Amino acid sequence: MASAIFTAPTPQNEPVRSYAPGTPERESLKKKLDELAGQQIDIPLIIDGKEVRTGDTGNYVMPHDHRHVLATWHKGTAKEIESAIATSQRAWKGWSLLPWEDRAAVMLKAADLLAGPWRDTVNASTMLGQSKTAHQAEIDAAAELIDFWRFNVHYAEKIYKEQPEINDPGIWNRIDHRPLEGFVYAITPFNFTSIAGNLPAAPALMGGVSLWKPSRTSIYSNYFVMKVLQEAGLPDGVINFVIGDSAALTNSILPSPHYAGLHYTGSTEVFLMLWQKMAENLRIYRNYPRIVGETGGKDFVVAHSSADVDALVVALTRGAFEYQGQKCSADSRAYIPESLWSRVKEPLVDMVNSIKMGDPRDFRNFMCAVIDNSAFKSISEYIDEAKSSADMEIVAGGGYDDSKGYFIEPTVVVSKDPKTRLMCEEIFGPVLTLHVYPDNKWAEMLELCDTTSAYALTGAVFARDRAALEEAGRVLRYTAGNFYINDKPTGAVVGQQPFGGGRASGTNDKAGSSLNLIRWVSPRTMKENFVPPKDYPYPYMGGK
Repeated sequence: MASAIFTAPTPQNEPVRSYAPGTPERESLKKKLDELAGQQIDIPLIIDGKEVRTGDTGNYVMPHDHRHVLATWHKGTAKEIESAIATSQRAWKGWSLLPWEDRAAVMLKAADLLAGPWRDTVNASTMLGQSKTAHQAEIDAAAELIDFWRFNVHYAEKIYKEQPEINDPGIWNRIDHRPLEGFVYAITPFNFTSIAGNLPAAPALMGGVSLWKPSRTSIYSNYFVMKVLQEAGLPDGVINFVIGDSAALTNSILPSPHYAGLHYTGSTEVFLMLWQKMAENLRIYRNYPRIVGETGGKDFVVAHSSADVDALVVALTRGAFEYQGQKCSADSRAYIPESLWSRVKEPLVDMVNSIKMGDPRDFRNFMCAVIDNSAFKSISEYIDEAKSSADMEIVAGGGYDDSKGYFIEPTVVVSKDPKTRLMCEEIFGPVLTLHVYPDNKWAEMLELCDTTSAYALTGAVFARDRAALEEAGRVLRYTAGNFYINDKPTGAVVGQQPFGGGRASGTNDKAGSSLNLIRWVSPRTMKENFVPPKDYPYPYMGGK
């Protein structure tokens, strides 16, 4: 049970370092990049705090130079999963009973370690292994993950302090926020190191245990994040780091009776498959598992004729092409009125064409490579479709080359048809598709935006006309879990804009908020009667 003796530190968002020329942080990060790029490490599974090497290995390469091997990694099997599950259940017995302040201390120390001595390592490994620029790595792998770990403690304290306010004379009512029985399966994505570090840690903070399966294409940075948690004092077995073939590991994990929940960020199709497999195993589980998932998005920008052109152009460029569009929040479709398009097209094309792309170690680059060959092929197929369609025109970019790294130019497509595949499907790459609409069709465009995609993750509206903003907010109320007004639909900040979407985009449990943490506890209401009755009759039973 939680105590309320101590008050956790009040969190503040971690300051984002600029890495501008001449700054000490730039020089320090560059040294770490050279150090990591100059060595090849061996990445094991981590089970019960011990490094486990199976001998069945794969290579981990730089996306921007796929001949450069950063690491070899060991592939786990059903044997290792069986060991991880057993270990997690032994660890649960002590961890779940530990005062919440002690669990919080581990996360707060991890945040401080990441903010200090581990910052360059986690940032540099994210840059090299996931092809992120220094800025994108800093706001993700450092600042956001630090924020997750610190703010989660703040929100956990609020949850534990939520107690019944009404107590009749002689009665004491209270709530015991119990950790989930069993383990949480944390499946994490390649595109955000912060999400990878948060998904297994959030249930752990609440007294649970996790099996953490990172994406194959982010094992490198995620391994260092695991080392940060270990250095922070996380007891052995509370989080087990399991890597290997996704399907094989999942097929070994889901039938366990100790399975207590899923904390997931990834593709919609995989999430649907996991949910279905869980449903098939419901009679096996000791409890109904908690399911928390954030999946895809087909995120939008809708511009009104009153929109600020300069702000719109920058939002479209940054929102669509930062981190090569490999954000579930990236703006992938936009609706521009005819009267505005004549003023938007030229500056947008000029801005996009000015983007420099290459190795993240060259700090002049705004974009790097997409994550792997599979992504490269999928994205380039969409570009080829635009090239061959009479209804679409590529006005910027359109090139791609995988001879050294998986490079795809930032690409802007104008589509006459607002329902073309590029306007409807998640591409997850640097492709922005625009539809130009008649100014007098504003209301129709809002309805079209609401119904075009099954997703409902992020979206933005640009207008200076307040009535237009109100109308857009009302019509698009369920179209985005994170809604932006005169700003790009990316860059949610922990403690300011809790992140998550509905419809096909997930369960909308808002990572980095109490809404997420409450999913990892099972409340027990408790009533203590100090003066219990001594006989069974009630007052109404007197007389005739």
